[in-house]
Amino acid sequence: MTAGLGVLLRLALRRDRVMLPVWLYALIGTAASTAVSIRALYPDQASRDRLAAGINDNASLRALYGPVYDTHSLGALTAWRVLPFGGVMIGLLCVLLVTRHTRAEEESGRLELLGAGAVGRAAPLTAALGTALAACAAVAVVVPVLMAALGQDLAGSVAFGLAYAGVGLVFAGVSALAAQLTGTSRAANGIGGALLGAAYLLRATGDAAGDGGPAWSAWLSPLGWAERVHSYGGDAWWLLGLMLLAAAVPTAAAYALAGRRDLGGGLLPQRPGPAAAAPSLRGAYALGWRLQRGSLFGWAAAFLVSGAVLGGISRGISRLVDGNQQVEQLLRRMGGAEGVVDSYLATIMGTLGMAAAVYAVQTVLRLRGEEAEGRAEPVLATAVTRLGWAGSHLLYPLAGSAVLLLSGGLGAGLGAGAVLGDTGGWTGRLVGAGLVQLPAVWVFAAVTLALFGLAPRRTAAGWGVLGALLLIGYLGPALHAGQWLLDLTPFTHVPRLPGGVLTLRPLLWLTLVSVVLGTAGLLGLRRRDLAG
Repeated sequence: MTAGLGVLLRLALRRDRVMLPVWLYALIGTAASTAVSIRALYPDQASRDRLAAGINDNASLRALYGPVYDTHSLGALTAWRVLPFGGVMIGLLCVLLVTRHTRAEEESGRLELLGAGAVGRAAPLTAALGTALAACAAVAVVVPVLMAALGQDLAGSVAFGLAYAGVGLVFAGVSALAAQLTGTSRAANGIGGALLGAAYLLRATGDAAGDGGPAWSAWLSPLGWAERVHSYGGDAWWLLGLMLLAAAVPTAAAYALAGRRDLGGGLLPQRPGPAAAAPSLRGAYALGWRLQRGSLFGWAAAFLVSGAVLGGISRGISRLVDGNQQVEQLLRRMGGAEGVVDSYLATIMGTLGMAAAVYAVQTVLRLRGEEAEGRAEPVLATAVTRLGWAGSHLLYPLAGSAVLLLSGGLGAGLGAGAVLGDTGGWTGRLVGAGLVQLPAVWVFAAVTLALFGLAPRRTAAGWGVLGALLLIGYLGPALHAGQWLLDLTPFTHVPRLPGGVLTLRPLLWLTLVSVVLGTAGLLGLRRRDLAG
C-alpha cells in the first residue's frame, strides 16, 4: 500500500524547497520576535497587568487576540499573542501542502503516471501528510528551543510548541479528507479554508463572549484548544491529546476513502457545466474574469470584514497603551502619525496592504499555473496574443488589488466611524489610506511577473521575495531594525495615512519600478518558449 513512499516524500520536499522554508521561517520567526518584542514593550509586571486589563475588558480585543490568562511570564504572553494568528497560518500551510501533493497531483494527471509504476495506492496520501508532519515537527521542536534560550520554562515551551503545531496537524487531516471528497484542488482548498475560517470565528466568538454568552463555542475550535492549553500557566496536556484525536479521525477516513474511490474522481458529485459557453465567455478577458472572479470576491469580502473589525476596536487602543510609552512609541514608529489612534489605523492599513500583496502575487502566479498545466496553449492557438493572454490575468493584480484596498478602507472607515463618530470623514480618510498602499503592492506583482517572463521555472520564488520583505516590514519596527533594512520593503516608502503627510514622490518611484520590472517580464514572455 505504501510502496514508493520514500521517493514520493523526497519529491514532495524537493518541490517545496522554496515555499516551505519561507513559511517555516515566518512561523518560527514570528514566535521568537514576538517574545523579544514583548520583553522590550512590557518589561515589568505592572505594564503586563495593564496590558491584560486592557485586553480582557474589551470584547473586540478579546475576539481579535484572545483573553490574557497569565501575565507572570514572558512565555505566556508570547503564546497568547502568537497562537490565534499563528495557528491560522500553520493550519493554512498544512491545507495547501496536503492538497498540493494529493488532489492537485490527481487533477494534473501526474499521479496517474506515478501510479503506473511501483507506487502503492496509499503512498501519495502518506507522502503528503508526511510533508505536513515534517513542517509541524519543525515548529514543535524549534519554537521550544528558542523560547528556552530566552530563559522560559522548558515544560511550558514544549507545551507552546506542541499546541502551535497541533493546529497544523488537525487541518492536515481535514485537508486529506477534503482531497478525497472533491474533484478539484480548488474545491479541496476551499473546504479546508472554510473550515479554518469557521474555527477562527468560533474561537473569536467564544473569547469575546462575556458572562452568560456563548463562551462554549471556543471549545469547538482547534484554535480555542491551543489557547486553553495555557502554556506556562497550567499546561493542560490533555488538550494536546484532543488535537491528535481530531487529526487522526479525518486522516483515518481519508485513507479509507482513498482505497475505495476512482483515481482522479471525488466522492462529492460535480455540477456539470452548460453544453455551450455563454456569450460573456468570448475572449481572453472574459475567460480571465471567469477564472479570477471567485478569488477576487472572496478576498474583497475578507478585507471588508477585517477592516470593519480592526477599525471597530480603535477606541480601545488608547486604553490599551495608556501609561506604556514603549507601546505608544512602537505604534507611532509603525504608523508614523501624530495621534495614537491615527498610528493604529495607519498600521492596520499597512497590514491590509501587505495582505493585498499576497493576493497580487497569487494572481500573477495563476499565469504560470495556466501555462504549466497546458491550459494556455489552446487559448494562444486562437487569435489571442501572448501579451493579450497575460493582460487578461494581470488586470487582477493591478485593478483587483485596488478593489481589495478599497474594500478594506471602506470597512475600516465604517468600523472606526461607528465607535469614534464622523463615519463619513473616517471612511474617506481610510479609503485614501488603503489606496495609497497600491504602488507598493504593484512592486511585488511586478517582481513575480519578471520571474515568470525571464525565469519561468523560478516563478514560485515570488513567494520567497514576498515572505522575506513582508517579514521585514511586519517585524522590523518591533525589533528596532536598522533603517537600511526597513528600506528594502516597498511599504516603508508609502506615506503613513491617516495622520501623515501625503507625498507623491515615493509613490511615483514605486510605480516606475513596477513598470520596469513588469515590462521586463512581458518582453521575456514574448521571446521565450512556452512552458519553458
